[in-house]
Amino acid sequence: MKTRTSLAVLATATTLSATHAHPHLNQHRHSHTPRATSTDWFYAFQAPSLAQIEPTLAAAAASTVTSLVYATITVSAQPHGTAPWGYRDSDMATFPPGTGASAAYQTGSSNSSVTLKPSQVNATQSAGPTATAPAAPAMPSTLRGVNLGGWLILEKWMNSDCFEGTDAVDQWTFDHTDGAVAKLKQHWETYITENNIKAIAGLGLNAVRIPIGYWAYDTFGSGYITGADAYLEKAIGWCRSAGLKVLVDCHGSPGSQNGFDNSGRSGNVAWQDKAQSNGTTNMQKSISILQTMARKYGAPAYADVVFGLELVNEPISWQQNNLETTKSWAQEAYAAVRSVATNKNLQIIMHDGFMGPSQWLDVNAAILGNTSASANSSAPAPFAIDTHLYQNQMAADSSLTQDQHIAKACNWTSSALLPSTANLPVYVGEFSAQTNICANPDGSTVAGSTCYIDGCQCSTNVDMQYWNGPLKTATRKFIEAELDAFERGAKGWFMWNYKGPGAWGVSNLVKHGVMGKVTERMFPGQCHFG
Repeated sequence: MKTRTSLAVLATATTLSATHAHPHLNQHRHSHTPRATSTDWFYAFQAPSLAQIEPTLAAAAASTVTSLVYATITVSAQPHGTAPWGYRDSDMATFPPGTGASAAYQTGSSNSSVTLKPSQVNATQSAGPTATAPAAPAMPSTLRGVNLGGWLILEKWMNSDCFEGTDAVDQWTFDHTDGAVAKLKQHWETYITENNIKAIAGLGLNAVRIPIGYWAYDTFGSGYITGADAYLEKAIGWCRSAGLKVLVDCHGSPGSQNGFDNSGRSGNVAWQDKAQSNGTTNMQKSISILQTMARKYGAPAYADVVFGLELVNEPISWQQNNLETTKSWAQEAYAAVRSVATNKNLQIIMHDGFMGPSQWLDVNAAILGNTSASANSSAPAPFAIDTHLYQNQMAADSSLTQDQHIAKACNWTSSALLPSTANLPVYVGEFSAQTNICANPDGSTVAGSTCYIDGCQCSTNVDMQYWNGPLKTATRKFIEAELDAFERGAKGWFMWNYKGPGAWGVSNLVKHGVMGKVTERMFPGQCHFG
């Protein structure tokens, strides 16, 4: 049953009959004896977890239930002349009888069972206290994650096997090749599986960032092959089972926000183009599609696993794109997404446009100025910034030894992130273990991809299965320094990528003994944070 009206949930004692399945029912099927006083309790369910009952009528009046499910629980009740049976557990808020409908039922048995049915849901405020949508499980203090890139958006450098025998260079051109539908379905089915998600959780990671293209939700006719959203849905279910949080990332936007293949279409950047197609610009189309995504992933049924929605990935701030236009759009997109997301704790995240988080403090201030303060101080901030920090993209980085790479990573806390006093959470949405260095047998390193000492190995031209101890050690030290910096200066991080060539792939790093559990350190204190 789904409703957007304010509901009061009433319960009656019944004889135990068929139990209606609920994903979290068994863990709450216990025998309890409520207090033998005038205070007993009601309860309600909301998929996928227990709903809460607000303890005050004022709070109840403002709350809603969006999805109720059938459930039967055996409870133990203390006979009471005027109060109903009660059930109390740590996952349930409580309220005393005597308010509205809560005093309407009596219990005369010490072992009763209770079943919620649609007829027991009264949609009038006068019926009594209101069941509220459950608060999402508490966010980890630090999100430790990995990207699932190359899955729902193809990138040729990571997915070369898909592109074999074609002239395609990106998702757009691939989707127009012969046999693309069958090849793409096979890729979606096999590239990321539930076993991969379990392996990710086993590394001590607690989150994933899942890139997907706008065309999975486009009703205007994009020309891309659709269907990727069904696999995102599967991944969300796997992550729920594995205890992982999910950031849904709109990685490719209409017109291409950057001209990179990761947007779906390399070449021209037309995201900010003012020309209209079907009566709308690309930026307006972006907002419409984001609202479609937010209506789904920002619903309470996803609140236990989907913590955020990223508006756009890596929009450039030069050439065809203007930073101020992007910032203005971000505020408009934020408001539009917030207006349709029924999970009010959904975090809305914006990439920094390669300009650094400090360039977005004004946008954050404008958003917070239009956002009512939450009574729940544990709720995540409504807006956050994603920044991407690599040390293998700029020519200058290829002149650094690994010790210099490590020093640069440690310095990110002051050069690339925000101080703890800033009221704007920052996620490092992408970074990599890959640096362009060579390791000597004595453990020293040199910059670049060429070395001359016997036994020296370079990370960019030696297959990882043949890496020796010094190169593995140098790479692990760099990874640990990055993680230490991010855990000090950011709200969380997402390594790029779970699968990828060489040191770009977490699965490779783990397989070849370069990386272990992300909470463990072989080289603690490299950054001397104290």
